[in-house]
Amino acid sequence: MGMAAWKRVGVCLTAVAVVAGVAGCQDGDGGGTKKKAADSAEPEIQTQNEMTKVLQAAFKNTSEAKSSKVRMTMTMPAAVDGGTMEISGVQGWDPAVMDVTMKGSAFTAGDPDAPERIRMIMLDNVMYMDMGAKQAAEMDGKRWMKMDFAAMAEESGDAELQKQMTGSLENMNQDPAQQLALLLESPNLKHVGPEKIDGVQTQRYKGTLSFEEMLDANKATDGLLSAKEREELIANVEKTGLEGYDTEVWVNEDNYPVRMVVGMKSPQGTMKMTADYSDYGAAAEVEAPAAEETFDLMEMLGELGADSEAGLGA
Repeated sequence: MGMAAWKRVGVCLTAVAVVAGVAGCQDGDGGGTKKKAADSAEPEIQTQNEMTKVLQAAFKNTSEAKSSKVRMTMTMPAAVDGGTMEISGVQGWDPAVMDVTMKGSAFTAGDPDAPERIRMIMLDNVMYMDMGAKQAAEMDGKRWMKMDFAAMAEESGDAELQKQMTGSLENMNQDPAQQLALLLESPNLKHVGPEKIDGVQTQRYKGTLSFEEMLDANKATDGLLSAKEREELIANVEKTGLEGYDTEVWVNEDNYPVRMVVGMKSPQGTMKMTADYSDYGAAAEVEAPAAEETFDLMEMLGELGADSEAGLGA
């Protein structure tokens, strides 16, 4: 597999992390809840209790829906090989599944052989990526790359890696409802006011979380980190200059989130994602690719390592 293909793999995995809700949101600003404006022309701003009720209802509805269609645009800063990626398809949670198609400059830049679109499937905690026709020609018709992260961690025999992989898979199991849960934990939750999204009347909310606050609010990390490991993680993240996470969401009159703006601010820039959700409860019938069209990344790496050792011993 060429270097360009490996780059596409890395970009795709970054996209998975964002889709799964690992990152926070952009453009949050501080400040508490506003009082109702005296000027009748100003939008009516909800009280803290009103905000909480709406977001709790949205959390409940989204959790029960278990799936939705998603249309997403993600932009990464130039400092980290930036580019734009568009993602569309279906996402399910409880259980976590995904069948999306990606396109954009983020994984095609500098690679004339890159496919215009890449399809990505997640099922049973295993990721499959369609690497394109050229890859299939080089791999006896096998165009789908399989990545079983839990198996890879177990094979390594590294307890710390296994713990990290488990945490990553837990994060992948997050859904839009988990973003709402994080927003409810924000110490400066704010109701911005009414706004129409694609002709639909919504209420817009935003809040900010530091990395430490996000870690506390994210139940997927419970039991995965010791007190010392948690302190070290926070210290290392602070060294990177990460400024924290903000969350922004638009909730419709039926108490479903129809848009989320997601980003992670750092000295290198902001990775921004805008996701539009629709058809909550739509069937997420995701199937794994045929075995004869699939190659296992772990097995391929093992074979490459064996060939390398044999060459050194010759």
